Amino acid sequence: MKVKIEIDTGLEETEVVIRCKSLDESIVSLQKSITDQTDGSQCITLQNGETQYYVPVGDIYFFETEGGEIHAHTADRIFDAEFKLYELEEMLPGNFMRISKSTIANLDYIYSITRNLTASSIVEFANSSKKTLVSRGYYKALVERLSMRRMYPAQNIRAKAAQK
Repeated sequence: MKVKIEIDTGLEETEVVIRCKSLDESIVSLQKSITDQTDGSQCITLQNGETQYYVPVGDIYFFETEGGEIHAHTADRIFDAEFKLYELEEMLPGNFMRISKSTIANLDYIYSITRNLTASSIVEFANSSKKTLVSRGYYKALVERLSMRRMYPAQNIRAKAAQK
């Protein structure tokens, strides 16, 4: 394995890219180790009415667009986000994934997927009554990512804790 560090003073935020021939347990472990360094302290500024909240990214189940606004869903609250979905995709950690044109979900909290062959499938979240849709175009990629996480269970710590 080669390790390379490039210093770019023009970057707004540090970026770590892992290039690999194939995804195996050592790569997943490396990614988790890097992610764990920032996940606990990374917060996102969200709003509810006139109040700003600093919500840990790990507490967010999913982001969705509705009527031109972006909403962030936690287990028991809904906040407004001042970002576009494509901006969130770039800034969120690897446990988040776009699952439809209008939704980015936290894979750590996905509890079930009810498949619908003719339309969008329903995604349910652990310890919550919240549901969202995964569109047919994203369904296969979502199932593959979730399967990979089952193969390497250290990657899915939050979902296990949430199910207890």
